[in-house]
Amino acid sequence: MVAIQSDSYQGADAPVGVFDSGIGGLSVLKYIRACLPCEQLLYFADSGYAPYGGRSESEIVARSLAIAEFLMQYRMKALVVACNTATAAAIKALRERYPALPVVGVEPGLKPAAALSKSGTVGVLATERTLASAKFNLLREQISAATNVRFLLQACKGLADQVEKGELHSAATATLLQRYVAPLLEQGADTLVLGCTHYPFVRPLIEEIVGRATSRPVTIVDTGEPVARQLARLLANRRLLRPEGNGTVQGFTTGSETALSSAFSKLLDLHPPVVKVDAST
Repeated sequence: MVAIQSDSYQGADAPVGVFDSGIGGLSVLKYIRACLPCEQLLYFADSGYAPYGGRSESEIVARSLAIAEFLMQYRMKALVVACNTATAAAIKALRERYPALPVVGVEPGLKPAAALSKSGTVGVLATERTLASAKFNLLREQISAATNVRFLLQACKGLADQVEKGELHSAATATLLQRYVAPLLEQGADTLVLGCTHYPFVRPLIEEIVGRATSRPVTIVDTGEPVARQLARLLANRRLLRPEGNGTVQGFTTGSETALSSAFSKLLDLHPPVVKVDAST
């Protein structure tokens, strides 16, 4: 596969590609639409391969490159990797494959969490793959050394699956979250990082658990808004902001069209066209 160079596809009217292993990246898409209301957005849910958290790094890199190649058919001007696991595993490979393309990843909000914490203890909720990645652990070590903040790492096995199934308020999801969140609070965490783009959709349940477990104020950090701001900066610097017109959204999925359409409707009150894509892209 050959990288397409900038002069062949970039222009202010070109779309921005956004992808995730499933519907979690819609939490980032929400902020992008609010920050950049004129942009044309392509959202790719790789639900046929979800979740990424339990897959090998090589599999995630291969999926990410295949999705980027698919979205390049639409001559996109930027790519947002709206998945913490894919960012940790594949963003370097994406930037090497498409050196002229602005690529924005999702970083767990360790730095803002460290700045917000008064107890010096921060809990991080994320997938096993994110927590095991060299990229994440280098970032954690750097911030710990600079701030003396202690990061408590909690792998949330099965939580992204619950969000994918639409179980945002179910007893099973609440039980999972109780198991993952309570130990962090017991160890003194006063700040919780949502280290997977699926997790903001269960934030109300997390807040309920926090409210029952402690009277101390606990701050929850979601990194979708900084991603949108970074995308806006990159597009502005390259004079690629779409200056006017109504923004649009187009959905693609390797899973169920109905499931993605339902997620758009329930989570964002949007009703864009959704196209089923062959899982091999």
